[in-house]
Amino acid sequence: MGTQAEGVLNEEKKMKITLEVQRSNPEEGVESTVRSYEVEAEPTDRLLDVLMQVKQFQDGSLAFRKSCAHGVCGSDAMRINGKDRLACKTLVRDVAEEEGATVRVEPLRHFPVVKDLVVDQSRFFEKYRAVKPFLINEEPVEEKERVQSQTERASFDDATNCILCAACYSACPILDDNGDFLGPAALANAFRFLEDSRDTGFDDRLPVLDDPNGVWACENHFECTRACPRGIKITKHINHTKRRIKDSRQQDE
Repeated sequence: MGTQAEGVLNEEKKMKITLEVQRSNPEEGVESTVRSYEVEAEPTDRLLDVLMQVKQFQDGSLAFRKSCAHGVCGSDAMRINGKDRLACKTLVRDVAEEEGATVRVEPLRHFPVVKDLVVDQSRFFEKYRAVKPFLINEEPVEEKERVQSQTERASFDDATNCILCAACYSACPILDDNGDFLGPAALANAFRFLEDSRDTGFDDRLPVLDDPNGVWACENHFECTRACPRGIKITKHINHTKRRIKDSRQQDE
């Protein structure tokens, strides 16, 4: 067993970093500006911890969302050094390699800013609801439940990991020019139910999916897949839905 002194030596030393936060408050007419904060943190601290430190001890007016702090709720998605991430899953050492490093934090893209890092997600959830993200099946249940095999479940299991953090939506370059695109999160959740062996809602979802602003707007940039904190293969699922729609068209001919 090591001595207490050895344990202290093995601890990672704190480092000073500069946190640059994009601040704005449209409701009060405060335009976007960048505010810098000098912070001391350990390399293993989460960026969420750093933001909390700033809010508690330097600037109580700083606004950002948080909830579970364990990468499950998706509340604290934001842009960190130009990449869409969850603040609770991003360690200081992931974005600050040395003493004195600067870490830039900005709100998600493609959303109206409410204040600072808080964005209005109303349109995002409107698009999510448009794909009918729930089981559709009016057929009577034979016994107590609709039975599904492990293989059938595995076909869409990946997509069930979506936490609706909107990191993929922010990362998507299509939304730079086309704000009507449904977006990666909505399409990934459409795939989740389309591939569910118990679901019969293909025709119900088809009008919104088989649309210029539906699956066909995706150009396979894979930015959504790279940004997803849960590792969901979003682009792959969108392409699978494209193929399913094409197959449906051929059967109708």
